[in-house]
Amino acid sequence: MRAGNRHLVAVVAPGLAAIVAHMFEVLVYVYENYWRGDACPELQQLGRKLSAQGFEPEEIQQALAWLDGLNLAARHTDAVDDAGLQGRDSLRVYSPAEQDHLGASCLGFIRFLESAEVLPPALREIVVDRAMAVPGDPVDLDDLKIIVLMVYWSMGREPDALVLDELCDDGDQRVAH
Repeated sequence: MRAGNRHLVAVVAPGLAAIVAHMFEVLVYVYENYWRGDACPELQQLGRKLSAQGFEPEEIQQALAWLDGLNLAARHTDAVDDAGLQGRDSLRVYSPAEQDHLGASCLGFIRFLESAEVLPPALREIVVDRAMAVPGDPVDLDDLKIIVLMVYWSMGREPDALVLDELCDDGDQRVAH
């Protein structure tokens, strides 16, 4: 989220902005502590473990609801043959609501991952679906990177090392060569 928009969300709904930010902290914790999605406990047990780690009930609730949606999307994607979904030259057209919610930086990053051939159409659709499930416009690029990691995680796939580096990279600390 751009700084001005993040401030606007914080003024309009201060509790919502904090819960969304903390939800991503919960998701990062889950990603770091469970090697793959299938290694993660059932959502109810995960909720208890997160509570024991000191996360707040609202943060846990939002993260578990988001993860439930991710699990549902991953199960449906397992049943779809990714190769037959779209041709290599297909073009994804984003709705105005998707454009507004994702913003230019997130749409550009998704396109970058597609052009590098590391985000197939089926995974892209899960990324877009899960990004659309996050409140606030536009989605922050760092939050989108967490979403992409969580999509790979839920599918039991490990991103390519260069992609993983890009997803975990803090662009503010990058030095131009």
